[in-house]
Amino acid sequence: MANSHKRYFEVLNWASSFLDTHQKEPYIAEYLILERNFWTKTDLLGHYRQVMPISEITQLEADLELVLQDIPPQYIIGSCQFYGQRFKVTADTLIPRPETEELVQLCLQGNESSKALKVIDVGTGTGAIALSLKKQAPNWQVTAVDISDKALAVAEENGERLALDCRFLKSDLLTAVISEQFDVIISNPPYIGPDEWQEMDVSVRTYEPKLALFAEKEGLALYMRLAKEAKTVIKPTGKIYLEIGYRQGEAVKQIFKEAFPTKKVVVHQDLTGHDRMIEVC
Repeated sequence: MANSHKRYFEVLNWASSFLDTHQKEPYIAEYLILERNFWTKTDLLGHYRQVMPISEITQLEADLELVLQDIPPQYIIGSCQFYGQRFKVTADTLIPRPETEELVQLCLQGNESSKALKVIDVGTGTGAIALSLKKQAPNWQVTAVDISDKALAVAEENGERLALDCRFLKSDLLTAVISEQFDVIISNPPYIGPDEWQEMDVSVRTYEPKLALFAEKEGLALYMRLAKEAKTVIKPTGKIYLEIGYRQGEAVKQIFKEAFPTKKVVVHQDLTGHDRMIEVC
């Protein structure tokens, strides 16, 4: 392939078929071309009949070989888009998902961006949630915590590159800020139970950090701890936003109803209609 003068659409068709033949998702070929060029799909359409440079074909072939090893394409690229910004991702961080963008949106809709709210993102990973909130609500004082030093280093790097001023702290959930008070707690904690291991894509099982994925007690252990610690650090008028597994809506709702009997606990669905978010307000 690398020695032939092929147009973009020809290379894309070949790469998609190559992945399909190897039981991999064909759309990854287009994703890799778009990401390597920082293009939108519209950009790709504009180049469809242009000859693809040999250097790009060679890079794509190398990328496809990594896909065959089940390495997630975001790790191959080293970054991904989230809520309109580009974030560095490494094997030390969970790859930000589109569902988590919906959690950010829910939080922004439920709180005034003009106020100087104190917000904390628990288990920040790449910093995607914290930095997205800070971008959209510059007046908010955003703290991002994680138990992983390596994840925090990536989050801080993302903050510096995006020129967004967040505070980054190492913390096992809320323990490092237990004496502080916050208007908003937001978190996408590990929520996959060990019994769900076989249901997960092999690339996730092999390469994404298990510390950011799995929790005991059928995936509910971190919610139990977070509910208990949140009672100490949330202001009386404060709100909590959580991402959950699609089968955990009622269980997590009950955990937070018991912890906050005077607050309303609402389960929100994602765009596919699955239970995906909890709002405590």
